Amino acid sequence: MKYVVLVPDGAADYPLKELGDKTPLQVARKPNMDFLARCGITGTVKTVPDDMDPGSDVANLSLFGYDPRRHYTGRGPLEAASRGIRLGQNEVAFRCNLVTVDGDSLKDYSAGHISSEEAKELIKYVGKKLGRSGLAFYPGVSYRHLMVIEGDFSAVQCVPPHDIVGGPVRGNLPRGEGAAIFRELMLASRDILEEHPINLERGDLGRNPANMIWLWGQGKAPTMPSFAEKYGLKGCVISAVDLIKGIGVYAGLKVIDVPGATGYFDTDYGAKADYALKALEEGDFAFVHVEAPDEAGHAGDIEAKIEAIERFDERLVGRVMEGLDVYGGYKILVAPDHPTPITVRTHVIDAVPFAIYSTSGQADDVKTFDEVSAKAGSIHLAEGYKLMDVFLCDQS
Repeated sequence: MKYVVLVPDGAADYPLKELGDKTPLQVARKPNMDFLARCGITGTVKTVPDDMDPGSDVANLSLFGYDPRRHYTGRGPLEAASRGIRLGQNEVAFRCNLVTVDGDSLKDYSAGHISSEEAKELIKYVGKKLGRSGLAFYPGVSYRHLMVIEGDFSAVQCVPPHDIVGGPVRGNLPRGEGAAIFRELMLASRDILEEHPINLERGDLGRNPANMIWLWGQGKAPTMPSFAEKYGLKGCVISAVDLIKGIGVYAGLKVIDVPGATGYFDTDYGAKADYALKALEEGDFAFVHVEAPDEAGHAGDIEAKIEAIERFDERLVGRVMEGLDVYGGYKILVAPDHPTPITVRTHVIDAVPFAIYSTSGQADDVKTFDEVSAKAGSIHLAEGYKLMDVFLCDQS
């Protein structure tokens, strides 16, 4: 039996008046996901506990089958693991965004989705100016980077930048005991980055400058059992996002880098499908994540979200289904990690729809894959990490 989890990040949404009070999932053309729902088991799952923030880190830990209340320590250490950064017992990893600020307003959480090449040079420059013993910066992909610092900063409270686009900078800086150093670093970075040649050139081209770092998502290295220890399966993780790769590292799964996987609208859906199918020749489990619907939700772009869902369905879901036909038995789980509604442009804590298709033929009465139809499904889980147990219940 082969098992495949397909995650359209942030695809779930609220009804929109622009769509006749329907959601993007309801109006998108998605025959493959609808087939999985029509011929499989559907329902809803709450991937984020009520007392936790609805980040992709918490939500995807749940989808992997790990209780975030037991294993979550922060986003930073998961991304550090993805990049081969081993945290010492006294080290804390922070996510370090390159953002665009205008006056006291946070204009863009991604600095115009700056290229990795430009960002690498900027982060290295920040590290040269602000780094020191016990404090280091590490470049990543596009606007997503890391800072690692020695010390105990468990009392520091940080705000994710994508939650406050258009909001004030100073009113959302880190707070709590020990936070002063992070406020100082963030404000100092603005002086360093404003006049950097890359940002001057971006300004001349009409692009948002990466003129400040934003620190958030901090934590120490988590402890968690491997996926093989929990479920007796070996497999792989495919994503352009360091956070998902990092969960895969801690889960002991093979992390596969796919050429053309960008973490944005232009990601190569088909290549992700092909690499997952190739990996399944040796393993029995694949977790494939696509960031594009989430990015559209953060941007408040209805058409981009619908297009991302349709590409996910055609180029990834359809291709995986076709490729799995060579195996005698398989199961596919499709589920967003969390909603990223167009109207609020950030993650929310609501439950998401899911569909589980099995060649063994179990099915309920739901006909389409969307938030409304899933409410009539046969399974509704208040604890998201239990979905993996449901998915793998008939291992053979």
